[in-house]
Parts: sequence; C-alpha cells; structure tokens
Amino acid sequence: MQKLFPSYVFIVALIAGLILPSICAKAQFKEDAFTQSYVSDADTLGRDTSDVMFSFKDYFRSISHKKEGKIGTVFAGSALFIGGQQIYNRDYWKLPVIYGGLAATAGTGVAMRIKYNNTGEQKYKDLSTWMFVGAGLIYWGSLMDGVVNYPSEVEHLPGRATLYSALVPGLGQAYNREYWKIPLYYSLMAGSAHFLALNNKNYHRYKKIHNDATTEGSGYDGPVSASTALYYRDIFRRYRDYSIVALAASYLLQIIDANVFSYMQEFEMDDNLTLKVSPTVITPDTALAFNSAGSGFGMRIGLTF
Repeated sequence: MQKLFPSYVFIVALIAGLILPSICAKAQFKEDAFTQSYVSDADTLGRDTSDVMFSFKDYFRSISHKKEGKIGTVFAGSALFIGGQQIYNRDYWKLPVIYGGLAATAGTGVAMRIKYNNTGEQKYKDLSTWMFVGAGLIYWGSLMDGVVNYPSEVEHLPGRATLYSALVPGLGQAYNREYWKIPLYYSLMAGSAHFLALNNKNYHRYKKIHNDATTEGSGYDGPVSASTALYYRDIFRRYRDYSIVALAASYLLQIIDANVFSYMQEFEMDDNLTLKVSPTVITPDTALAFNSAGSGFGMRIGLTF
C-alpha cells in the first residue's frame, strides 16, 4: 500500500517559509519614509497605485493619448482589447505582427481541430494543440511587451514590478533586486505542483479501482477492497485540493511581495540603528502629545532604525 503524504504538512512548511525570512529580515528606514503619500505620488509622478480602479473611460482616453494612463489601467484594458498597450506606447508597427500571428496560429489551430474531428488522426490534434499554445504565447508576449516598454519618468515603477511577477513568477523580485527570493518562491511553486500531480495521479488511481470494484461484471479481483479504495480516493482528492491552494497561494504571494517591496525601494535607507534617550520638559504646548495633564519633567526616547 502506497504511503500517504500529508499535504497539510507542506502547507505549514509553505507558511513557515514565507514568515521566517520576514522575521529574520533586517530593514532600516528613516522616520519620514513612513509619511509618504502614495496616492499623491501617483497623481504627480505618474506612478500606478492600487487605489486607482480600472475605468474603460480612462483606458480609451489613455490609448487615444488624451491623458496619461496608469500602467495597471493600460494593462487591464489590453488584456481585453489586444494591442492597446502598443498603441499607448506608440509602437504601432507591432500591431500587424501581433494580430497576424494570432490569426495565423489560432486559425490554423481551428482548421487542424476540424480536420482531426473528421479524420480522427492524432497528428492533426497535436498540431492543433501546438497552434493554440502558440497563440497563447503571442498574446502573453504582447502583454509583456507592453509592460516592458511602458513609458515612465519614474525609475522604479511599483506597477511594473507587480505585473512582471504576474506574467513571469519571480521577475518582479528580480526587478526589485531581491534575487534571493526567487529560489524560495520557485521552490514553493515547484513543490506545490509536484504534490498536485502526485496526489491527482493517486486520486484517479483509487477512483478507477473503486469504480471497477463496485461495477458488476468488471472482473476486478485486486487486493484493494472497494471501501479501502473509496477511503484513499477521498484522501488523495483532499490532498490534491490542498496542493492547488498551496500553488495558488505561493503564486499570489510572490505578486504581493513584488508590489509591497517595490514601494520600499523608494524609502531612504539608514544603516544606523540608534536609541537616543534625553531629558525633556513637558510644557502645556506638548502635554497633549505626552498624554500628560500638565507641565513637568520627563525622558524622551527616540529609536532610529
């Protein structure tokens, strides 16, 4: 009997792998770094921000060059209306390449699938599948091209880091120059994918055994009873679902990580960790800040990290 792998243990390891580096991480920020207003920065410097919701009006005004478009808005619109990013970036010559490639690959894929349905030959099905894969890659490439070539006066754009990680896991971390995180996230996603495939394989295996054992006239005489097969079928189905959650969580977390730490790239860094203690006089003007009812003497403690 094949030993069950407790997928929930892998999920615990996933959470620990994401939390422990944060506990051990060391960051030094100046005090005024946390007083920045990113919404105002987005308005004045053209940065993208999660506070800006997608609007079709803003999208079409952006690609018609009537206003400056946020990278997220242009990307989301172009996911529906292919080529919008290239229009916004004024890369008009790329539009025939994109649309021609999509028409050729998708059209050939449909034609080969029809031929497969008529003849039943596997080669037509395989060719059709590869054509559809090619169309998907061209679509993905058009989105990636639009993000890479998005014009911006800001050197480090948080929206670009976020979309990089959405399109290519780990690329946002590379954009943020946090290369050490890439093996961590790829290990988490690869481990999740491995156990997803393994648990799914075992689920279908015991599902087949259970179906054969409960079907009259199937001739099944294996060593695994119907009740045992049912038990393991449900167990592996649950573990498969856990693996899907772990894979989705690791993918989403690396996108969130790229977004959050891309904003921190703008913080002023200070390598000094200091604790300053000094006497101070509490006056009526400062009493409220110190939760004091009146004047007096006290100590002021300042922590710089």
